[in-house]
Amino acid sequence: MVWEPELEELARRKALAAALGGEERVARHRAAGKLTVRERIAALVDNGSFHEIGSTAGFARYDDAGGLADFTPANFVLGDATIDGLPIVVAGDDFTVRGGAADAAIWQKLVHAEQRARRLRVPIVRLVDGSGGGGSVKSYHDLGRTYVPPLPGWGDQMEILSEVPVVAAALGSVAGLGAARVAGSHFSVMVEELSQVFVAGPPVVAYATHEDVDKEALGGAGIHGRNGTIDNVVATEAEAFAAIRSFLSYLPRNVWEAPPVVAGDVDATTRMEEDLLSIVPRNRRRIYDGRRLIELIVDNGSFFEIGAGWGRSLVSGFARLDGHPVGVLGADPRIAGGVLSSHGAQKLRRFVDLCDTFHVPIVNFVDQPGFAVGVAAEKDATVRHGVAAIAALYQMRVPYFVVIVRRAFGVAGAAMVDVGRPHMRVAWPSGDWGSLPLEGGVEAAFKRALDEADDPDALRQELLASFEAVRSPFRTAEAFDIEEIIDPRETRPLLCRWIRTAHATIRHDLGPRGRGHRP
Repeated sequence: MVWEPELEELARRKALAAALGGEERVARHRAAGKLTVRERIAALVDNGSFHEIGSTAGFARYDDAGGLADFTPANFVLGDATIDGLPIVVAGDDFTVRGGAADAAIWQKLVHAEQRARRLRVPIVRLVDGSGGGGSVKSYHDLGRTYVPPLPGWGDQMEILSEVPVVAAALGSVAGLGAARVAGSHFSVMVEELSQVFVAGPPVVAYATHEDVDKEALGGAGIHGRNGTIDNVVATEAEAFAAIRSFLSYLPRNVWEAPPVVAGDVDATTRMEEDLLSIVPRNRRRIYDGRRLIELIVDNGSFFEIGAGWGRSLVSGFARLDGHPVGVLGADPRIAGGVLSSHGAQKLRRFVDLCDTFHVPIVNFVDQPGFAVGVAAEKDATVRHGVAAIAALYQMRVPYFVVIVRRAFGVAGAAMVDVGRPHMRVAWPSGDWGSLPLEGGVEAAFKRALDEADDPDALRQELLASFEAVRSPFRTAEAFDIEEIIDPRETRPLLCRWIRTAHATIRHDLGPRGRGHRP
């Protein structure tokens, strides 16, 4: 073999790279309950599908004779793979080499991963475990100077959001640009107790703000699972990989393709659930389980919730109808009566943008009493974030089906049921709508009379009773102000007929959106 010496050298270098940070560091990494980067990739992708790129990139030291004396692999692993047959680019940080710090990385590999996904038009999955960018101040000594901080590859990382699905998992202590790589995605997940996300770690925080906190208190799942930085929180790395696979199953490879339809044995399109007749209580002050309502209508077991831990009065996620992917919005009236809070509005905007970017039709099961009110709501800039959510609804181009389950009041309710373009809209007999909820509206409209009444409670009940017949949804239907009132049991068959037409329609409107995706 003419090239036998070189092939032996190649095998030696690959073996050194496969050893990661060495036996001691790998053992310490596993003792912390963490998989290595290659174990993570193997657990995520289809068996045997990973083809590594840049496997021998790293930092070499040579002896006086020019032979390789030592080799430390770059702490960033990337390559091509498949997930359930879907081609992807996968990239992961190796925490066993300098704790995933940028000083031990070769930034061109990170840039190549993003550019490769764009060029191939396939999703990218980022397994983040370290800083993922920037650098330690120790590098100043090596350079003999400081430098204007760069953001290598971030032009691609922003553009890619408008082109292919981007998924990120925080799988350790993730700081700085690593945290930005997690937040700058379409879907993010972190593992309880194992993962933390922060702009800067405890030492920097102690100096800057004099706060003495550990990593978990600074950026654990208890914080970021509730503030929207992270979409989903799971208990194990295996659950994180399962969530990634589920998320990607609803989306196309890129914005030039339509979402994938599941073929074969799908749930009956004619299924009519009797429980839908009683799920919404007749007493308007009673609550119900909004997630249960969704599950009774979509294909069995298909609902994948996104962001359950934050903006909790709003329920969002993917599901299927007759095998077709659909974005689902709903209400959880158990949380603050279902009002749209600042966090709920941000969650709504992000989810609508996600569906619109990848041409996924949206079904909204509306029970919206309006924006949150009060001093706390004003401090949270509810109106500002609410208007951003309304803008997303009005700018979207995907087919949109509104089922008014119960309430539609105020600006928030109006935005959800009337988004400008012709869309499908029906209501259940439990529908209740108007500029203001009747109970609160009576307080405002008849304030003087109530203040002057000898028995304000009696007058209040009398006024409410006088409006009761007027609020009937059938009177609204008489004026064609609601297109159709349906038996709740008919909702699934109706949506299954609609979704087939909707998916045929979106095939004529593929490609990137002009405004780009907003993370």
